[in-house]
Amino acid sequence: MKKLMQSFLIILLPVFLFSWGSVAAGEPPGYFVDESKLPFPALPGATALWGVHKGAGYRIEVPDNWNGTLVVWAHGFRGTGLELTVDNHPLREYLIPNGYAWAASSYSRNDYDVTSGVQDTHALTKRFNGIVGKPDKVYLTGASMGGHITAVAIEQYPNTYDAALPICGVLGDYELFDYFLDFNVAAQQLGVGGSQYPVDPIPYLFGTVPAIKGNLELFPGGWPVALNPTGENLKSLTELRSGGERPNFDEAWFFWNTFAEFQSGPGNFLFDLAIGDGTLPRTPGVGVDNADTVYQFDTNASLTIDEQNFNNAVVRVAADPQGRNPNGLSQVPVISGDIQIPVITLHNLGDLFVPVLNEVEYASRVAANGKSDLLVQRAIRGVLHCDFTPAEFVTAFAELAAWESFGVKPAGDNWLDPATVADPLFGCAFTDGPHLLGTPCP
Repeated sequence: MKKLMQSFLIILLPVFLFSWGSVAAGEPPGYFVDESKLPFPALPGATALWGVHKGAGYRIEVPDNWNGTLVVWAHGFRGTGLELTVDNHPLREYLIPNGYAWAASSYSRNDYDVTSGVQDTHALTKRFNGIVGKPDKVYLTGASMGGHITAVAIEQYPNTYDAALPICGVLGDYELFDYFLDFNVAAQQLGVGGSQYPVDPIPYLFGTVPAIKGNLELFPGGWPVALNPTGENLKSLTELRSGGERPNFDEAWFFWNTFAEFQSGPGNFLFDLAIGDGTLPRTPGVGVDNADTVYQFDTNASLTIDEQNFNNAVVRVAADPQGRNPNGLSQVPVISGDIQIPVITLHNLGDLFVPVLNEVEYASRVAANGKSDLLVQRAIRGVLHCDFTPAEFVTAFAELAAWESFGVKPAGDNWLDPATVADPLFGCAFTDGPHLLGTPCP
Protein backbone atom coordinates (compact mmCIF):
# COMPACT_ATOMS: atom_id res chain seq x y z
CA MET A 1 0.00 0.00 0.00
CA LYS A 2 2.81 2.44 0.84
CA LYS A 3 4.44 1.96 -2.56
CA LEU A 4 1.08 2.35 -4.29
CA MET A 5 0.37 5.55 -2.38
CA GLN A 6 3.75 7.01 -3.27
CA SER A 7 3.00 6.36 -6.93
CA PHE A 8 -0.49 7.85 -6.53
CA LEU A 9 0.76 11.04 -4.94
CA ILE A 10 3.42 11.51 -7.60
CA ILE A 11 0.55 11.54 -10.07
CA LEU A 12 -1.85 13.54 -7.93
CA LEU A 13 0.20 16.38 -6.53
CA PRO A 14 1.19 17.97 -9.85
CA VAL A 15 -2.39 17.72 -11.07
CA PHE A 16 -4.41 19.87 -8.74
CA LEU A 17 -3.38 20.82 -5.22
CA PHE A 18 -3.87 24.19 -3.66
CA SER A 19 -5.00 25.63 -0.39
CA TRP A 20 -7.37 28.55 -0.14
CA GLY A 21 -5.60 31.79 0.34
CA SER A 22 -3.57 31.78 -2.86
CA VAL A 23 -1.99 34.97 -4.12
CA ALA A 24 -4.69 37.37 -5.28
CA ALA A 25 -4.40 40.28 -7.66
CA GLY A 26 -1.09 42.12 -7.81
CA GLU A 27 2.27 42.02 -9.52
CA PRO A 28 2.85 38.52 -10.93
CA PRO A 29 5.86 36.58 -9.62
CA GLY A 30 8.90 35.98 -11.82
CA TYR A 31 7.71 32.86 -13.61
CA PHE A 32 10.20 31.22 -15.98
CA VAL A 33 10.56 28.35 -18.42
CA ASP A 34 13.73 26.23 -18.33
CA GLU A 35 14.11 25.84 -22.08
CA SER A 36 16.60 22.99 -21.65
CA LYS A 37 13.68 20.83 -20.43
CA LEU A 38 11.45 21.46 -23.44
CA PRO A 39 13.08 19.15 -26.05
CA PHE A 40 11.62 15.64 -26.26
CA PRO A 41 12.11 12.74 -28.70
CA ALA A 42 9.40 12.29 -31.27
CA LEU A 43 7.65 8.98 -31.66
CA PRO A 44 8.45 7.04 -34.84
CA GLY A 45 6.91 8.69 -37.88
CA ALA A 46 6.45 12.07 -36.19
CA THR A 47 8.19 15.42 -35.72
CA ALA A 48 8.64 17.07 -32.30
CA LEU A 49 8.60 20.86 -31.90
CA TRP A 50 9.03 23.00 -28.79
CA GLY A 51 9.64 26.56 -27.69
CA VAL A 52 8.36 29.49 -25.67
CA HIS A 53 5.44 31.64 -26.78
CA LYS A 54 4.11 34.63 -24.83
CA GLY A 55 5.88 33.50 -21.71
CA ALA A 56 4.64 29.91 -21.83
CA GLY A 57 6.59 26.83 -22.81
CA TYR A 58 5.04 24.46 -25.33
CA ARG A 59 5.45 21.10 -26.98
CA ILE A 60 3.99 19.99 -30.29
CA GLU A 61 4.15 16.64 -32.05
CA VAL A 62 2.94 16.11 -35.62
CA PRO A 63 2.73 12.70 -37.35
CA ASP A 64 3.97 12.38 -40.90
CA ASN A 65 0.50 11.17 -41.89
CA TRP A 66 -1.29 14.03 -40.10
CA ASN A 67 -5.06 13.76 -40.55
CA GLY A 68 -5.58 17.50 -40.11
CA THR A 69 -6.89 17.35 -36.52
CA LEU A 70 -5.03 18.99 -33.63
CA VAL A 71 -5.63 17.71 -30.09
CA VAL A 72 -4.70 20.30 -27.44
CA TRP A 73 -3.91 19.27 -23.85
CA ALA A 74 -4.66 21.47 -20.81
CA HIS A 75 -2.71 20.31 -17.76
CA GLY A 76 -3.81 20.48 -14.13
CA PHE A 77 -2.66 22.48 -11.14
CA ARG A 78 1.14 22.83 -10.80
CA GLY A 79 1.40 24.47 -7.39
CA THR A 80 2.66 27.98 -6.76
CA GLY A 81 6.32 27.59 -7.77
CA LEU A 82 7.96 29.87 -10.29
CA GLU A 83 9.11 27.29 -12.84
CA LEU A 84 6.62 26.61 -15.65
CA THR A 85 6.60 23.05 -16.99
CA VAL A 86 4.82 21.30 -19.84
CA ASP A 87 3.45 17.74 -20.26
CA ASN A 88 3.32 15.45 -23.21
CA HIS A 89 -0.26 14.58 -24.08
CA PRO A 90 -1.23 11.47 -22.06
CA LEU A 91 -2.90 10.00 -25.19
CA ARG A 92 0.22 10.57 -27.27
CA GLU A 93 0.83 6.86 -27.97
CA TYR A 94 -2.68 6.64 -29.41
CA LEU A 95 -2.82 9.99 -31.17
CA ILE A 96 0.36 9.83 -33.25
CA PRO A 97 -0.19 6.37 -34.82
CA ASN A 98 -3.75 7.40 -35.66
CA GLY A 99 -2.73 10.59 -37.45
CA TYR A 100 -3.52 13.21 -34.80
CA ALA A 101 -1.17 16.08 -33.95
CA TRP A 102 -1.09 17.34 -30.37
CA ALA A 103 0.06 20.46 -28.54
CA ALA A 104 0.45 21.34 -24.86
CA SER A 105 1.27 24.58 -23.01
CA SER A 106 2.91 25.19 -19.65
CA TYR A 107 0.75 28.34 -19.28
CA SER A 108 2.51 31.60 -18.41
CA ARG A 109 1.58 31.44 -14.71
CA ASN A 110 1.18 28.75 -12.06
CA ASP A 111 -1.37 28.72 -9.19
CA TYR A 112 -5.09 28.07 -9.74
CA ASP A 113 -5.12 30.56 -12.59
CA VAL A 114 -7.74 29.33 -15.03
CA THR A 115 -7.76 32.58 -16.98
CA SER A 116 -4.06 32.25 -17.89
CA GLY A 117 -4.60 28.61 -18.78
CA VAL A 118 -7.45 29.46 -21.13
CA GLN A 119 -5.63 32.34 -22.80
CA ASP A 120 -2.28 30.56 -23.14
CA THR A 121 -3.89 27.39 -24.49
CA HIS A 122 -5.74 29.44 -27.07
CA ALA A 123 -2.53 31.29 -27.94
CA LEU A 124 -0.76 27.98 -28.51
CA THR A 125 -3.53 26.89 -30.86
CA LYS A 126 -2.86 30.00 -32.92
CA ARG A 127 0.90 29.42 -32.68
CA PHE A 128 0.38 25.96 -34.17
CA ASN A 129 -1.26 27.59 -37.18
CA GLY A 130 1.87 29.61 -37.80
CA ILE A 131 4.53 26.93 -37.44
CA VAL A 132 2.71 23.80 -38.67
CA GLY A 133 -0.39 24.91 -40.51
CA LYS A 134 -4.03 25.60 -39.81
CA PRO A 135 -5.74 22.40 -38.68
CA ASP A 136 -9.05 21.31 -40.12
CA LYS A 137 -10.32 20.58 -36.60
CA VAL A 138 -9.20 21.28 -33.04
CA TYR A 139 -10.17 19.10 -30.08
CA LEU A 140 -9.53 20.35 -26.55
CA THR A 141 -8.73 17.91 -23.74
CA GLY A 142 -7.79 18.57 -20.12
CA ALA A 143 -7.65 17.09 -16.63
CA SER A 144 -8.67 18.49 -13.23
CA MET A 145 -7.93 22.25 -13.34
CA GLY A 146 -7.31 21.56 -17.03
CA GLY A 147 -10.90 20.34 -17.20
CA HIS A 148 -12.00 23.72 -15.83
CA ILE A 149 -9.82 25.39 -18.45
CA THR A 150 -11.30 23.18 -21.18
CA ALA A 151 -14.91 23.92 -20.21
CA VAL A 152 -14.26 27.67 -20.05
CA ALA A 153 -12.25 27.81 -23.29
CA ILE A 154 -14.92 26.16 -25.42
CA GLU A 155 -17.40 28.78 -24.21
CA GLN A 156 -15.05 31.74 -24.61
CA TYR A 157 -13.75 30.65 -28.02
CA PRO A 158 -16.69 28.74 -29.56
CA ASN A 159 -15.34 29.07 -33.10
CA THR A 160 -11.92 27.61 -32.29
CA TYR A 161 -12.73 24.16 -30.90
CA ASP A 162 -14.73 21.35 -32.51
CA ALA A 163 -15.03 18.88 -29.61
CA ALA A 164 -13.89 18.63 -25.99
CA LEU A 165 -12.91 15.98 -23.45
CA PRO A 166 -12.55 17.35 -19.90
CA ILE A 167 -11.72 14.55 -17.45
CA CYS A 168 -11.92 14.64 -13.63
CA GLY A 169 -12.65 18.31 -14.21
CA VAL A 170 -13.54 21.21 -11.96
CA LEU A 171 -16.73 21.67 -13.97
CA GLY A 172 -18.67 23.27 -11.12
CA ASP A 173 -16.06 26.02 -10.58
CA TYR A 174 -16.91 27.64 -7.21
CA GLU A 175 -19.08 24.70 -6.19
CA LEU A 176 -15.86 22.75 -5.61
CA PHE A 177 -14.49 25.35 -3.21
CA ASP A 178 -17.83 25.50 -1.40
CA TYR A 179 -17.63 21.73 -0.93
CA PHE A 180 -14.24 22.09 0.78
CA LEU A 181 -15.87 24.63 3.08
CA ASP A 182 -18.87 22.36 3.69
CA PHE A 183 -16.80 19.40 4.83
CA ASN A 184 -14.69 21.37 7.26
CA VAL A 185 -17.36 23.50 8.90
CA ALA A 186 -19.58 20.43 9.23
CA ALA A 187 -16.75 18.41 10.77
CA GLN A 188 -16.14 21.17 13.29
CA GLN A 189 -19.79 21.65 14.17
CA LEU A 190 -20.46 17.94 14.61
CA GLY A 191 -17.09 17.03 16.08
CA VAL A 192 -16.43 19.79 18.61
CA GLY A 193 -19.80 21.51 18.91
CA GLY A 194 -18.88 24.75 17.18
CA SER A 195 -17.48 25.98 13.86
CA GLN A 196 -15.43 28.89 12.62
CA TYR A 197 -14.03 30.18 9.37
CA PRO A 198 -11.30 30.85 8.53
CA VAL A 199 -9.24 28.69 10.86
CA ASP A 200 -5.78 29.12 12.35
CA PRO A 201 -3.96 26.30 10.50
CA ILE A 202 -1.67 24.89 13.19
CA PRO A 203 -4.20 24.74 16.06
CA TYR A 204 -6.82 23.47 13.62
CA LEU A 205 -4.79 20.63 12.10
CA PHE A 206 -3.02 19.50 15.25
CA GLY A 207 -5.65 20.29 17.88
CA THR A 208 -9.15 20.57 16.44
CA VAL A 209 -8.88 17.82 13.82
CA PRO A 210 -7.73 15.10 16.26
CA ALA A 211 -10.55 16.17 18.59
CA ILE A 212 -13.07 15.92 15.73
CA LYS A 213 -11.94 12.42 14.88
CA GLY A 214 -11.93 11.31 18.51
CA ASN A 215 -15.42 12.65 19.15
CA LEU A 216 -16.90 11.10 16.00
CA GLU A 217 -15.44 7.59 16.20
CA LEU A 218 -17.27 4.71 17.87
CA PHE A 219 -14.22 3.67 19.87
CA PRO A 220 -10.60 4.89 20.10
CA GLY A 221 -8.91 4.30 16.74
CA GLY A 222 -12.23 3.72 14.97
CA TRP A 223 -12.02 6.74 12.63
CA PRO A 224 -12.97 6.72 9.79
CA VAL A 225 -14.60 3.26 9.60
CA ALA A 226 -16.24 2.77 12.99
CA LEU A 227 -18.26 5.94 13.62
CA ASN A 228 -20.78 6.88 16.26
CA PRO A 229 -24.17 8.26 15.10
CA THR A 230 -22.83 11.82 14.91
CA GLY A 231 -19.87 10.61 12.88
CA GLU A 232 -22.26 8.80 10.54
CA ASN A 233 -24.08 12.11 10.09
CA LEU A 234 -20.84 13.75 8.92
CA LYS A 235 -20.21 10.90 6.51
CA SER A 236 -23.74 11.13 5.10
CA LEU A 237 -23.57 14.91 4.83
CA THR A 238 -20.28 14.61 2.94
CA GLU A 239 -21.75 12.09 0.52
CA LEU A 240 -24.73 14.31 -0.22
CA ARG A 241 -22.65 17.50 -0.55
CA SER A 242 -20.10 15.78 -2.81
CA GLY A 243 -22.61 14.58 -5.39
CA GLY A 244 -25.26 12.40 -3.79
CA GLU A 245 -25.74 8.78 -2.82
CA ARG A 246 -23.72 6.53 -5.09
CA PRO A 247 -21.73 3.30 -5.26
CA ASN A 248 -18.10 3.45 -4.17
CA PHE A 249 -18.66 6.11 -1.50
CA ASP A 250 -17.83 3.87 1.45
CA GLU A 251 -14.49 3.04 -0.15
CA ALA A 252 -13.94 6.70 -1.00
CA TRP A 253 -14.62 7.82 2.57
CA PHE A 254 -12.14 5.24 3.85
CA PHE A 255 -9.42 6.12 1.33
CA TRP A 256 -9.55 9.91 1.53
CA ASN A 257 -9.66 9.84 5.34
CA THR A 258 -6.91 7.23 5.71
CA PHE A 259 -4.19 7.18 3.05
CA ALA A 260 -4.35 10.35 0.98
CA GLU A 261 -1.74 12.84 2.17
CA PHE A 262 -1.31 16.56 1.49
CA GLN A 263 0.24 18.81 4.13
CA SER A 264 -0.21 17.51 7.67
CA GLY A 265 -0.04 13.78 7.06
CA PRO A 266 -2.05 10.77 5.90
CA GLY A 267 -5.75 10.85 6.69
CA ASN A 268 -6.00 14.64 6.91
CA PHE A 269 -6.36 15.35 3.20
CA LEU A 270 -9.87 16.83 3.34
CA PHE A 271 -9.04 18.79 6.51
CA ASP A 272 -5.89 20.18 4.89
CA LEU A 273 -8.06 21.85 2.25
CA ALA A 274 -9.45 24.25 4.85
CA ILE A 275 -6.33 26.10 5.88
CA GLY A 276 -6.73 29.21 3.73
CA ASP A 277 -8.93 32.27 3.82
CA GLY A 278 -11.25 31.53 0.90
CA THR A 279 -9.56 33.79 -1.64
CA LEU A 280 -8.41 32.56 -5.04
CA PRO A 281 -6.09 33.94 -7.72
CA ARG A 282 -7.45 37.11 -9.35
CA THR A 283 -10.28 37.18 -6.79
CA PRO A 284 -10.47 40.44 -4.80
CA GLY A 285 -12.41 38.90 -1.90
CA VAL A 286 -13.65 35.69 -0.34
CA GLY A 287 -14.94 33.37 -3.05
CA VAL A 288 -16.54 30.63 -0.96
CA ASP A 289 -20.11 30.66 0.25
CA ASN A 290 -22.51 28.58 2.33
CA ALA A 291 -24.88 31.36 3.32
CA ASP A 292 -27.92 29.63 1.83
CA THR A 293 -26.78 26.00 1.95
CA VAL A 294 -29.23 23.57 3.52
CA TYR A 295 -27.26 20.72 5.07
CA GLN A 296 -28.86 17.31 5.47
CA PHE A 297 -27.91 13.92 6.90
CA ASP A 298 -30.33 11.97 4.68
CA THR A 299 -32.19 12.30 1.39
CA ASN A 300 -35.55 13.21 2.94
CA ALA A 301 -36.24 16.81 1.96
CA SER A 302 -37.90 17.51 5.31
CA LEU A 303 -35.42 18.56 7.96
CA THR A 304 -35.19 16.53 11.14
CA ILE A 305 -34.74 18.30 14.46
CA ASP A 306 -31.03 17.37 14.40
CA GLU A 307 -30.65 18.75 10.88
CA GLN A 308 -32.45 21.95 11.77
CA ASN A 309 -30.31 22.44 14.85
CA PHE A 310 -27.19 21.85 12.80
CA ASN A 311 -28.23 24.37 10.13
CA ASN A 312 -29.03 26.93 12.80
CA ALA A 313 -25.65 26.52 14.50
CA VAL A 314 -23.09 25.99 11.74
CA VAL A 315 -20.99 29.02 10.80
CA ARG A 316 -22.15 30.81 7.67
CA VAL A 317 -19.80 32.37 5.14
CA ALA A 318 -20.97 34.77 2.42
CA ALA A 319 -18.84 35.37 -0.65
CA ASP A 320 -17.82 38.98 -1.11
CA PRO A 321 -19.97 40.70 -3.77
CA GLN A 322 -16.90 41.14 -5.96
CA GLY A 323 -15.65 37.62 -5.20
CA ARG A 324 -17.46 35.83 -8.01
CA ASN A 325 -17.83 37.23 -11.51
CA PRO A 326 -20.25 35.21 -13.65
CA ASN A 327 -18.99 36.55 -16.97
CA GLY A 328 -15.81 36.48 -19.01
CA LEU A 329 -12.28 35.60 -17.95
CA SER A 330 -11.86 37.82 -14.92
CA GLN A 331 -11.14 36.12 -11.58
CA VAL A 332 -11.88 32.38 -11.49
CA PRO A 333 -14.09 31.96 -14.58
CA VAL A 334 -17.58 30.59 -14.16
CA ILE A 335 -18.73 27.84 -16.52
CA SER A 336 -22.17 28.63 -17.95
CA GLY A 337 -22.88 25.26 -19.58
CA ASP A 338 -23.82 26.95 -22.87
CA ILE A 339 -21.86 24.56 -25.06
CA GLN A 340 -21.82 24.55 -28.86
CA ILE A 341 -19.78 21.42 -29.57
CA PRO A 342 -19.79 17.74 -28.52
CA VAL A 343 -18.37 17.18 -25.03
CA ILE A 344 -17.56 13.91 -23.23
CA THR A 345 -16.50 13.84 -19.58
CA LEU A 346 -15.04 11.13 -17.32
CA HIS A 347 -15.12 11.11 -13.50
CA ASN A 348 -14.29 8.65 -10.73
CA LEU A 349 -17.25 7.98 -8.45
CA GLY A 350 -15.05 7.94 -5.35
CA ASP A 351 -12.96 11.03 -6.06
CA LEU A 352 -13.46 13.20 -2.96
CA PHE A 353 -10.85 15.76 -4.00
CA VAL A 354 -12.68 16.93 -7.13
CA PRO A 355 -15.90 15.03 -6.46
CA VAL A 356 -18.73 14.11 -8.80
CA LEU A 357 -20.62 17.15 -7.56
CA ASN A 358 -18.84 18.80 -10.49
CA GLU A 359 -20.50 16.43 -12.97
CA VAL A 360 -23.95 16.94 -11.45
CA GLU A 361 -23.52 20.71 -11.55
CA TYR A 362 -22.22 20.70 -15.13
CA ALA A 363 -25.05 18.47 -16.34
CA SER A 364 -27.54 20.82 -14.68
CA ARG A 365 -26.05 23.94 -16.26
CA VAL A 366 -25.89 22.35 -19.72
CA ALA A 367 -29.51 21.20 -19.38
CA ALA A 368 -30.58 24.70 -18.31
CA ASN A 369 -29.15 25.96 -21.61
CA GLY A 370 -31.01 23.28 -23.58
CA LYS A 371 -27.73 21.72 -24.73
CA SER A 372 -27.90 18.22 -23.19
CA ASP A 373 -27.81 16.73 -26.68
CA LEU A 374 -24.16 17.88 -26.86
CA LEU A 375 -23.04 16.32 -23.56
CA VAL A 376 -22.07 12.74 -22.69
CA GLN A 377 -20.84 11.96 -19.16
CA ARG A 378 -19.32 8.73 -17.90
CA ALA A 379 -18.87 7.50 -14.34
CA ILE A 380 -15.89 5.26 -13.51
CA ARG A 381 -15.80 3.07 -10.41
CA GLY A 382 -12.63 4.15 -8.61
CA VAL A 383 -11.59 6.35 -5.70
CA LEU A 384 -8.52 8.23 -6.93
CA HIS A 385 -8.38 11.61 -8.65
CA CYS A 386 -7.92 11.43 -12.43
CA ASP A 387 -7.49 7.64 -12.35
CA PHE A 388 -8.56 6.23 -15.70
CA THR A 389 -7.31 3.16 -17.51
CA PRO A 390 -5.87 3.64 -21.00
CA ALA A 391 -8.89 1.79 -22.37
CA GLU A 392 -11.34 4.19 -20.69
CA PHE A 393 -9.47 7.28 -21.86
CA VAL A 394 -8.83 6.07 -25.42
CA THR A 395 -12.40 4.83 -25.86
CA ALA A 396 -13.80 8.19 -24.74
CA PHE A 397 -11.53 10.07 -27.15
CA ALA A 398 -12.21 7.75 -30.09
CA GLU A 399 -15.96 7.96 -29.55
CA LEU A 400 -15.77 11.74 -29.21
CA ALA A 401 -13.94 11.95 -32.54
CA ALA A 402 -16.48 9.68 -34.21
CA TRP A 403 -19.35 11.70 -32.73
CA GLU A 404 -17.89 14.97 -33.98
CA SER A 405 -17.10 13.53 -37.40
CA PHE A 406 -20.19 11.41 -38.10
CA GLY A 407 -22.87 12.77 -35.79
CA VAL A 408 -23.57 9.58 -33.86
CA LYS A 409 -23.84 10.43 -30.16
CA PRO A 410 -22.28 7.77 -27.91
CA ALA A 411 -23.86 6.43 -24.73
CA GLY A 412 -23.31 7.97 -21.31
CA ASP A 413 -24.51 8.09 -17.72
CA ASN A 414 -27.29 10.25 -16.26
CA TRP A 415 -26.01 12.39 -13.38
CA LEU A 416 -29.29 14.27 -13.01
CA ASP A 417 -31.39 11.37 -11.71
CA PRO A 418 -30.44 10.66 -8.06
CA ALA A 419 -32.06 7.22 -8.18
CA THR A 420 -29.95 6.26 -11.19
CA VAL A 421 -26.75 7.51 -9.53
CA ALA A 422 -27.58 5.58 -6.34
CA ASP A 423 -28.17 2.34 -8.23
CA PRO A 424 -25.60 -0.35 -7.30
CA LEU A 425 -24.79 -0.80 -11.00
CA PHE A 426 -24.08 2.88 -11.67
CA GLY A 427 -20.62 3.33 -13.17
CA CYS A 428 -20.38 -0.23 -14.46
CA ALA A 429 -21.18 0.58 -18.09
CA PHE A 430 -17.94 2.48 -18.80
CA THR A 431 -15.47 1.13 -16.25
CA ASP A 432 -12.93 -0.87 -18.23
CA GLY A 433 -10.20 -2.34 -16.05
CA PRO A 434 -9.23 -2.40 -12.37
CA HIS A 435 -9.22 0.67 -10.12
CA LEU A 436 -7.98 1.03 -6.53
CA LEU A 437 -10.91 0.29 -4.17
CA GLY A 438 -13.33 0.37 -7.08
CA THR A 439 -16.52 -1.46 -6.12
CA PRO A 440 -16.68 -4.59 -8.35
CA CYS A 441 -19.60 -4.75 -10.75
CA PRO A 442 -21.79 -7.89 -10.75
